[in-house]
Amino acid sequence: MVIHVVGDSTADTGSEPFFGWAGQLEQYLPDGFTVRNAAISGRSSRSFIEEGRFDAVREAMRGNDVLLIQFGHNDEKDDERHTDPQTTFKQYLTRYIEAARQANAVPILLTPVSRNHWLDDNTLMYTHGEYPRAVRDLATEQNVALIDAKVITRKLIQSLGKDGSEELFVHTKSGEYDSLPDGWHDKTHFNLHGARTVAKLIADELPRILE
Repeated sequence: MVIHVVGDSTADTGSEPFFGWAGQLEQYLPDGFTVRNAAISGRSSRSFIEEGRFDAVREAMRGNDVLLIQFGHNDEKDDERHTDPQTTFKQYLTRYIEAARQANAVPILLTPVSRNHWLDDNTLMYTHGEYPRAVRDLATEQNVALIDAKVITRKLIQSLGKDGSEELFVHTKSGEYDSLPDGWHDKTHFNLHGARTVAKLIADELPRILE
């Protein structure tokens, strides 16, 4: 079975020190599963389609394949990538769903993964506004399977706490990477350990949907 993934940097295969969960997914799936990861950094549900990046995925999908659809991080940006959670965001996500169904593939919606922003009272912030709710609502409206990655990763981060959760995200020292000469303290993007941890959580959700 082939699992196609469309999404942004949090799913993008990535490269040291930034990694996305979808690039690590296949190692946690049973034999017979292949992951084709088309997720790419910086894209929204809108720009992924408008740049033509979904064309190859659409052409490659076959009957009984799976399409994992996860956007939201860049849909909220105030530029040409922007979508409104109650209108255009749902409209673009529906285009992925319809394409999968036309290919007799199985569409699965995912809410965006949680960021690692904590308040002074040690409460983990909600940082995606109405986008996760829009994904949940659309899954119900379209009768599409949902993996609530927002809830899953939020629980993971909370279980590790403010300090412990940093082990999932990119933190580099000054001079450690030529591309990051001043070091980097990230609250959105996973390191390899974080990507693998989240990939395992996503993989654990698939059997209940695909059985």
